[in-house]
Amino acid sequence: MGVGDVSKRILLGRKLRSAQLGETLLPKRIALPVFASDALSSVAYAPDEVFIMLAIAGATQYVWSWKIAVAVAIVMAAVIASYRQTVHAYPSGGGDYEVATVNLGRTAGMVVGSSLLVDYVLTVAVSISSGAQYAAAAIPTFQHHEATVATVMVLLLMAMNLRGIRESGAFFAVPTYLFMFAILGMCAYGFGEMAFGTLPMAESADLDITPVEGWEQPLTTVGLVILLARAFSSGCAALTGVEAISNGVPAFKRPKSQNAATTLLLLGMIAITMMVSVIVLAKQMGLRYVDPHPEHLARLTRNGVPVPEGYDQHTVIAQIARAVFHDFSPGFYFVVTVTGIILVLAANTAFNGFPVLGSILAKDGFAPRAFGARGDRLAYSNGIVFLALASIVLIVAFDAETTKLIQLYIVGVFVSFNLSQLGMIRHWTRLLTTETDPGERRRMVRSRVINAIGLSFTAVVLVVVLLTKFLAGAWITILAMAFFFAVMKGIKGHYDKVEGELAADEEDSILPTRVHAIVLVSKLHKPTLRALAFAKATRPNALEGVYVSIDQKDTARLLEDWDDRNTGIPLKVLHSPYREVVKPIVEYAAAIRRANPRGVVAVYIPEYVVGRWWEQFLHNQTALRLKGRLLFSPGVMVISVPYQLRSSEIALEREQREEQRVRPGDLRRGRVSDRPDRQTRK
Repeated sequence: MGVGDVSKRILLGRKLRSAQLGETLLPKRIALPVFASDALSSVAYAPDEVFIMLAIAGATQYVWSWKIAVAVAIVMAAVIASYRQTVHAYPSGGGDYEVATVNLGRTAGMVVGSSLLVDYVLTVAVSISSGAQYAAAAIPTFQHHEATVATVMVLLLMAMNLRGIRESGAFFAVPTYLFMFAILGMCAYGFGEMAFGTLPMAESADLDITPVEGWEQPLTTVGLVILLARAFSSGCAALTGVEAISNGVPAFKRPKSQNAATTLLLLGMIAITMMVSVIVLAKQMGLRYVDPHPEHLARLTRNGVPVPEGYDQHTVIAQIARAVFHDFSPGFYFVVTVTGIILVLAANTAFNGFPVLGSILAKDGFAPRAFGARGDRLAYSNGIVFLALASIVLIVAFDAETTKLIQLYIVGVFVSFNLSQLGMIRHWTRLLTTETDPGERRRMVRSRVINAIGLSFTAVVLVVVLLTKFLAGAWITILAMAFFFAVMKGIKGHYDKVEGELAADEEDSILPTRVHAIVLVSKLHKPTLRALAFAKATRPNALEGVYVSIDQKDTARLLEDWDDRNTGIPLKVLHSPYREVVKPIVEYAAAIRRANPRGVVAVYIPEYVVGRWWEQFLHNQTALRLKGRLLFSPGVMVISVPYQLRSSEIALEREQREEQRVRPGDLRRGRVSDRPDRQTRK
């Protein structure tokens, strides 16, 4: 095994056979943290965004915070109920894309596909950037290097997911459950203190907030509606990640759709409880929170005096935890630590959803077919790598600032929400036209009502999001969706065009009238003689050796050796005054083809086979360039004639040792004997 193979095995683990795909399926206890970490992690930043938006008009508007939390919770409940219908109706894993494509047409499916691709990339960028901000707050060394820290986190997540969904899920399950325990425990303790009248105030409760310029006067009805709409749209970031389960149904153990629906229900109950609890507690504790940008931090005042420059404003959860656990510091550090970890792991939801969606798009011809190929660990490796690279580009471009990235968020996911719910309504309506069983009809009507309610809620949210976030950065998301849509359409058009060109017809069975074979000669050595012998064995109509002359002495020596060898094959010498090798051969082959348009030219190229990676750079470079040029020449066939050098035996022995190596589990599977004298593969 070479250095590259060893490194790959250390990074990814041993290869898995296609038949072992069933071993990678997830039980509900693992699927919940795998697919729900994104939606659950939004508790760490969605409340922050609600308070930031309300703070525009001053702290007096915080009275609306719990009402906004309830509104977001109602929308989330409706969306979760709708997606429970989706996972039962479309358990193949296509999710919103499949629903829209089947019921609304290919264009709608492409819109959903492009919106989800953008949303998955933003999920990684936002979650990792938020995690990097937490890390910088805890470790001063990371301050002003958040983008670098975030990039490293993305690469680590990519490596984990390349090992397979089950391995990454088992690794991430513990932190996710710890996060649930930490937030729910903190909120329960806080509500207990509130019940006994001992709930402490937050560290920022004694601060005042100066309204943003233009919002100082008492709000009119229109102004209040605009403010609440902005806060509501920011709070709806809590809904991102809900759709991931509908795209990941194939990863569940059987019964797949039932397990997925149960996981969705658990996700909804936990996420709603956590988000509403955090916002209510923050409001009761008098918490103050503004945009962390220095310009907005200056709006925080204490007794009319702005806070000092460089004031460290802790996040909403951090302030609640510090106050609730004022006499138990380990509780505070536990909450803050697991929150920072879950923000990083939240991106894992996208790393599970994006590759599956990419594989489905690839199957339908809307994405490169490489996205549909499984890697050594049966994960869609190309999709995982692409997602990581795209996320890193966003993180670097926005310097890992969550406040900037959050404005691009949720537009794409609500576009897919709306089209998916509309598609499900069409789905139930179509089935009702043929269903006669009264029980089934009642079930379908109930499901259609649920999807209709979901559509009405998500449509309102989409309009609010577009109106409040378009100029703040949502236009970038829409532009990115349009870009992905155009790329997908171009890829589909290319594949359709290629398929049309490759369709077999009667002309493909016509034999060429003449085969003119040429063997490329650099020296008269064993590789050349082997190529000449192989070409002669194919019995072409004409056969000749071709040599490009760039040095008179070398040419004379070769001609002398050729005459002495007496191969019986003529040698054509192409003179190249400008010392070019590739161009004269290409032009000569083209000239032969023009002389006989119905014939073919067979070009035999002797090549060395080496065993060490660095030897590839020392041999076959001219042959590679020549093949690259000849591939564009119509009527020219390129045949490589390999000659194995001794170093190639190293690679062969390496492969044989790998095949004979006893791997973990081989004895249990019966692939090796348990007798000491028979430790070989059967």
